Formats: sequence, C-alpha cells, structure tokens
Amino acid sequence: MTLTKNSFRDKCIQKMKKRQKQNKIYRDALVNKRLLAEIEKFSKKRLDILFYYPLANEANIVKSLQALRKKHNLYLPFMEGSSFKMVPFRLPLRKKKFGILEAENSLKNIKKIDIAIVPVVGVDGNFQRVGYGKGMYDRFFEKLQVKPYTIFVQSQLCYTKDFLCDKYDISCDVLITARTTLKKSGVLL
Repeated sequence: MTLTKNSFRDKCIQKMKKRQKQNKIYRDALVNKRLLAEIEKFSKKRLDILFYYPLANEANIVKSLQALRKKHNLYLPFMEGSSFKMVPFRLPLRKKKFGILEAENSLKNIKKIDIAIVPVVGVDGNFQRVGYGKGMYDRFFEKLQVKPYTIFVQSQLCYTKDFLCDKYDISCDVLITARTTLKKSGVLL
C-alpha cells in the first residue's frame, strides 16, 4: 500500500492515542526542557513568540509558556473563519471551536513574530507539517510577510522519509520530541 498524507495522518493519530498515559507527564517535561533550550539559543532580546495551547493528545508545553511569559511577548492563535490571527497571551482562556483554549480577541494587529511553535501530528521527509487536516496554520503562515523560525513539537516522533505534503504545507527549522531534536539539516541531537 502506498503511503499518502491521509494514511500517514491516520497512522500518527493512532500512534498518539496508543501512547501510555502514565508516561505523558515525563514526555512533556522532556519536550519542555528541549523547547526552552532551543529558544535560549536566541539572543537575550525580547522575542515575539507564537505558542499554542495544547489539546489533550498534544505535547503539553504550558510550562515553557509560563517560563517565557515574563521574558518575551507571547501570542496564541485566535480562530477566525478558516484560519486564525495572533492575540496576546493573557488569562482567562476560554474554550472555543475544536475544544481549543484561546485568549480573548484583541484589536492589536501583530504583523511579525520571531518564533512560531506549532503542534504536529506528523512530519514528512521535507520537514513539512502533517496536521489535523483543517489547514489553519498553512493559511496563517501564507499571510505572514516574514517567515519566523519555526519549531514543530510532538510528544512522540511520527516521521516519514517520504515526501507526502503539498507545496502550501508549512515546514520547520527544527522538530522537537521528548527523545529527539531533529534539525532540518538532518542533524539529530
């Protein structure tokens, strides 16, 4: 059977569901440690960072979000139609479409970010994102004038060497999982 983007997505989602729940806290702690180390590589200047607020089956990066909150400008996606806009991270968060927690809407028009942290279901051989199939991140990144340093995050590696994604699917500079940090250059750390 030929591997397609949809079959790979299904395989990765099944892998995510089969993970042992008792190890989730440990895996998330490892992801947070690697994520903070990656962000610390940047200069000490105040960065504009797009985070995500995790769903139950995604890598929980809330500890990183809390740790970086005082040092940098943090933003979360705010759903708008078939895409989203960035809003400043502030509490309280409210549950919206797809069960995603979001900050309140803002009139602030954020044009540029330095780093984008994006959840992934899987990653193909071209370091492109396989997500849940809605295309929201793809539409959002298409609107950005300057591509930010992009970090894909997942608890457990779901990667294929095959090129499955479409031209419009976003790619990353680095992929972080609990066990590995994989750079686009092919260097496994």
